[in-house]
Order: sequence, then C-alpha cells, then structure tokens
Amino acid sequence: MTATTITGSAAAGAPRGSALDRRYAMLGLVLIAPSVMIFCMVIVYPLVSAIYLSLFSIYTPTLQGDFVGLDNYATLMASGEFWRSLLNTVIWTVCTLTLQIVFGIAVALVLHQNMAFRALARSLILFPYFVSTVVAVLVWRWLFNDLYGILNHMMMWAGLVDMPLDYLGSMPNAMISVVIVGAWKYFPFVVIAVLARLQTIPEPLYEAAKIDGAGPIARFFDVTLPQLRDVLVVIILLRAIWDFKEFDLIFLLTGGGPLISTQTLPLMVYKDAFGLNDMGRASAVAVTMMLVMLVFMIAYLRLTGREEKEAAQ
Repeated sequence: MTATTITGSAAAGAPRGSALDRRYAMLGLVLIAPSVMIFCMVIVYPLVSAIYLSLFSIYTPTLQGDFVGLDNYATLMASGEFWRSLLNTVIWTVCTLTLQIVFGIAVALVLHQNMAFRALARSLILFPYFVSTVVAVLVWRWLFNDLYGILNHMMMWAGLVDMPLDYLGSMPNAMISVVIVGAWKYFPFVVIAVLARLQTIPEPLYEAAKIDGAGPIARFFDVTLPQLRDVLVVIILLRAIWDFKEFDLIFLLTGGGPLISTQTLPLMVYKDAFGLNDMGRASAVAVTMMLVMLVFMIAYLRLTGREEKEAAQ
C-alpha cells in the first residue's frame, strides 16, 4: 500500500514538475524577448540592409535602383580612391593608436607615483576623453588657424618659422595634425586602464628586482611591462576597432581634405551616400569595413575567452 501510494505520488508529481519547467522556460523567453528585439532592430536589421543595398545601384533620395550583384565591390577594388582611403585609415589607426599607447603608459606611470595633488591630476587628465568631440575640434581648429592661431603665433615669435604654417590644408601637416588631435582626445582611456592594472601589481616583485640590482628602466621592462601585457592587448584591440571606424573627429577637422589626403573609409561612406547619392557603393564600402573590423572582433573575443578560461582554472 505504501509503495503504491509513493508510486502514485511520483507519477502525479511528474506532470506538475514538467508544467513548472515549461512555465520557467516561458518566463525566460518573455524576459529575454525585449533584448532580442532590440538586438535585431539595432544590429541585425542594419547589417542585413547594408549587405542587401550593396548589391544594388541605389539612388539615395529615393532608395530605388537596379540589381548589380557584386559590381559595386568590383568597382571598389578597381578604385584608387578606395585604396587611398583604406591606406589613410590604416595610417590614422596605427599612428594614433601608437601615440595613445606610448603617452597613456607614460602618464599612467607618473600618476601612479606618490606626489602632491595626485588625485587632482588624475581627474584633470581625463578631461580630453570626456569633453565633447565638437568642442575639442573647435578648440584645436582655433589653435591650428594660420591667421590667428596661437601655435603659429608662438612659433613665429620663437623664430622657428618665418611664415604661418597651414596645419589642416596641406600635406603632410593635415594628417599629422589629425593624428595628434586623435591621440590627445583618446589617450586618457589608456591611462585609466593601465593605471588600474598598475595598482594591482604586487610590490614584492619590485622589491625582488631592486635586490637583484635592477634600475628603474630594467624594472619597467622586466616587471611592469610583462604585468601590463594582457591589459595592453585588450586596449590595443578595442582602440584599434574604435579608431578604425572614427568619423566625427576627422570630418570636423579636415573633412577628408585636402582633396582626399585625410579621407578615411567612414568619410568615404558618408561622401558616397550623401554627397554622390550612391547608397549602393556606400553600402559596399561599409560592408568591406565590417569585414576588416570582424578580424579585430574575432581576435578580441578569442583573447577574452582565453582569459576567462585561465581565470577559471
């Protein structure tokens, strides 16, 4: 009698457990549905639309056109403007990122030391990163102005130049100026990340290095830099992705000029889409950019996945 009762109770409890599991499953679907919908609207739909438009010759004002298949991509591969824009993008990304890393590490090392007003200095160093890009560009355009810019005024006063320099209207001055402004604007991100890692490096490592006779430079290369390796790899990958797709800073500074000397791929997308009204070609450039950035994204995901596995072990 007891065994029959237990068996009956178990049989009766199974449907209730299954029903409860189904309810939890439905609750999970309901909770995640808004996120899935937002993801589809913000990422999936624009991505699919860009790939779709890149296969057509689309007139931007009407979004009407004819199917051309891969002709837009073939035109890009044969376009000197595309390759020049790609080269400019690579130059901008590599040079800006290099300056960000060098100055970011240097400033982080300084701010890590015990000094007066360290908290104030750490707050002020973040100013370029938090200030609006439009405001920053307006200030730098005033500094670079060849008529009343303070840089030309100081250089002429010091006797370094006889005539004002055209910082934004001639090459290579334009590219150098854009790189400098970009490095100034975004190097605080490197400072924040590196400074946070510096504060977690065990002090006994430095004490052991001092006992072995290592000087400041040797301690940096033998202790500090190896400890910063993982965070620097993540910083480089993230900043490379963000710098590669940078638009507003370059557009506001030079507009891609003189001619196309500082035109990057994002600026080319904008010009093709809204300047030449060729949405199909602009979409093809955007898709090509996405494929290049996909390489950086895969590297970043693999790196973070490997770090999570190492942390779990």
